[in-house]
Amino acid sequence: MMPTGAAAIGVTVLDLVKAGRFTEIRDMFAPSLRPMVIPESLQAAWTAELDRHGALTSVGAPVSEPAGPGVTLVRIPLAFEHGEAVVLVTVSDAGWLGGIQLAPADAAQPVQPWQPPDYADPRAFHEQEAVIGTGRLAVPGTLTTPNTPGPHPAVVLLAGSGPHDRDETIGRNKPLKDLAWGLAGQGVAVARFDKVTYAHGDQLALDDFTLDDEYVHHAVAAVRLLREHQAVDPARVFVLGHSLGGTVAPRVAAAEGAVAGMVILAGGAQPMYWSAVRQLQYLASLDPDTAAASQPVIDTMTRQAQTVDSPDLSPATPAGDLPFGVPARYWLDLRGYDPAAAAAKLGRPMLILQGGRDYQVTAADDLIRWQAGLDGRPDVTIRVYDADNHFFFPGTGPSKPSELEPAQHMDPAVVTDIATWLTTGILTHQ
Repeated sequence: MMPTGAAAIGVTVLDLVKAGRFTEIRDMFAPSLRPMVIPESLQAAWTAELDRHGALTSVGAPVSEPAGPGVTLVRIPLAFEHGEAVVLVTVSDAGWLGGIQLAPADAAQPVQPWQPPDYADPRAFHEQEAVIGTGRLAVPGTLTTPNTPGPHPAVVLLAGSGPHDRDETIGRNKPLKDLAWGLAGQGVAVARFDKVTYAHGDQLALDDFTLDDEYVHHAVAAVRLLREHQAVDPARVFVLGHSLGGTVAPRVAAAEGAVAGMVILAGGAQPMYWSAVRQLQYLASLDPDTAAASQPVIDTMTRQAQTVDSPDLSPATPAGDLPFGVPARYWLDLRGYDPAAAAAKLGRPMLILQGGRDYQVTAADDLIRWQAGLDGRPDVTIRVYDADNHFFFPGTGPSKPSELEPAQHMDPAVVTDIATWLTTGILTHQ
C-alpha cells in the first residue's frame, strides 16, 4: 500500500534505496514518468555514493516544503562514514513521485522562491493564464505580453524531454520563465505551457504515444492562439525549442505553415537514444573511482539503443527492451526523423544557439549536424556561448549535474540575442 503524506513517502523511498529495491521505487513514480526512470541508474548512483563516502551511519528527520502547485519537496539528511548528503524527493498531491535526487549536504537548505533575473523588469509586461489545445488533454499555459504598443513579434516556447512544467523548472531554477520575462521586456510576446506529460501524465496511452503527441499538437495550438492575439503581429510568430523541444521545432513548423521561423536552443540532432549513451559515458568519466558502477547501466542502454536501430524493431517489441522503457511506437517515429534535414526543407529563418560547456547536447555531436544540414543558408544564424551549459547558465570547468542546484539565471547575452533576432532578424556581433 502506498504510504500517505509526502514525508512518509520520502522515508519509504529511502528505505527502499537502503534495501536495494529500486524497481519498486520506479513503480512509485507517476505513470507518465515511469518509462523515464531506470532502476539500474538509481542503483548505480547509490552505489557510487557508498563507494565515495562509506557506509550510511545515520538518517535525519525529513523536512517538507512546497515546491510548486500540487508538489511537495521532502529533504532527508544522510550521514556517511566519510561525508554527508541529502535525498531530495518530490511528491505530488496525488502521492506519486515526481523525482528523486541524491544531492550535496548544502542542498538541505530550504528552496528560496524564484527571483526574477536582473534583465527582467516585471513592470514592462503583463501575464495572463491561457488554455492550450482542446478536449481532455488541453493544458494550462501563460501568455506574457509587452506593455508597449504592438503589434509585437511572438514566440512559443517548447521545453526539453520529460514531463516539464511551462517554466521548465529544474530545482531552484526556471530557465523558460527567465526567457519569457526577458523577451517580453524587450518587446516580444511569449506563450509557454505545461507539457501534456506533466499536466495529464495519468491519462496518456503510452503504447501509441509519439513525438507529435508529446509536442506538436499543443505547440500548433499555441501558435494559433498567439496569431489571434490583438497584441501580436500574426506574420511574426516563431517557435523556440530547448533540447528535445529544439529537435521537434522543425516538425512543429512543418505542421503549422504560419510559423515565421525557429530558434533552436541546444537542440539535439544526434539520435536521442545514442545521446543518452554518450551522456552516461560522460557522467561516468567525471569520477573514475566510481565509473565501474555505471558500466552495467551504460551496457544496458547501449543494447537498448541498438534495438532501436535494428530493422527488427516493431510495435510488438517489448518496452523493457527499449531506452527508458518507452514503447516501440515512439522510437519508430523518432528514429526516422532528422531534424536538420526537416529544417532544411522548410526554408524558414533559424537562429541556432549552443552552449560550449553543454554535455547533453554538444557542438561535436549535435551542432555539427545542424551545420551540415543547413550549410550555406544565409537565413540561418549560429552562435556558441563558450561559458554556458545545457540550460545556458554560465559557468567554468567541466559541466556537472550538481551545478544546476544553485539558484541562477539564463545567460543575459543569450536572452538579448534571441530578442534582437526575433525583433529585427539580424545579429551583427560574433
